[in-house]
Amino acid sequence: MRRPRLVVVTGPTASGKTACGIALAQALGGEIVSADSMQVYRHLDIGTAKPSLEERGLVPHHLIDVADPDETYHVGRYRDEAATAIAGILGRGRVPIVVGGTALYLKALLRGLAEAPGRDETTRRELEARWGAGEAASLFEELRRVDPTLAARLHPNDRVRIVRGLEVWRAVGRPLSVLHAEHRFEERPYDALHLGMELDRADLYRRIDARVAAMVSAGWVDEVRRVLALGYAPGLAPLQALGYRQLCAYALRGGDLKALIVTIQQETRRFAKRQMTWFRRMDLAWTDPRAPQDAVERAKNFLQRGFATI
Repeated sequence: MRRPRLVVVTGPTASGKTACGIALAQALGGEIVSADSMQVYRHLDIGTAKPSLEERGLVPHHLIDVADPDETYHVGRYRDEAATAIAGILGRGRVPIVVGGTALYLKALLRGLAEAPGRDETTRRELEARWGAGEAASLFEELRRVDPTLAARLHPNDRVRIVRGLEVWRAVGRPLSVLHAEHRFEERPYDALHLGMELDRADLYRRIDARVAAMVSAGWVDEVRRVLALGYAPGLAPLQALGYRQLCAYALRGGDLKALIVTIQQETRRFAKRQMTWFRRMDLAWTDPRAPQDAVERAKNFLQRGFATI
């Protein structure tokens, strides 16, 4: 039985995924399913680079603004909700276009999830409290001792995944990285053309710097102040994400905004470099986002022939 077909557009931050996804959806009669772990949150618009309302008016978008900042939104929920959205798109006779740079979400959607214990609220609260009390470095070192493979893949500020790794270790006494290795991620629910946005590093870094500056000019600091005024705590996971963490501190305590912008630009470039390490392992069909017609032609050929690429 033929598996459903879809097109995936991914790549590092600021690489042109949104524009390429919209071009594909318009050319193919498609709808977009976001694969971005920050765009799921309401109120966080500028700093997550959500498609504008005008862009969302061009083609239907799914899995944007589906959770409040204080909700727990995990990869399992994403996989289930994305699969439901894709089924609906296919049922309407349209083409699902999955667009985003969260590699973990893409992996779960396209290759399944490893069997791992569910949330342990007692353990989770303890670990989150320790993180909030300033023990982030200690928790990261603990993860390095019990699951060095996982720790090597993570940034020391990646609270969500560090806490999850420790939670799994405490629950079953086995590293989460081992559970992932045993699963092998061989599920293939879809035939997918997996397009990667390819830019040379210098060009990508210029785009990152320009986008961070444009976000601040567009009111990113005011957005952070509005979110805090709604009563959301700065320690919430989405407000600890890159850029939001720094701007929450600035909104609460002040400081040198120009220097902060430079810091966010530097950290975003480092983040993009780590993203590319992930994507280089994913055997993507690389395409230039500045020439979307190449992506459109590849997608048309894929959909007409119906072959699997991953």
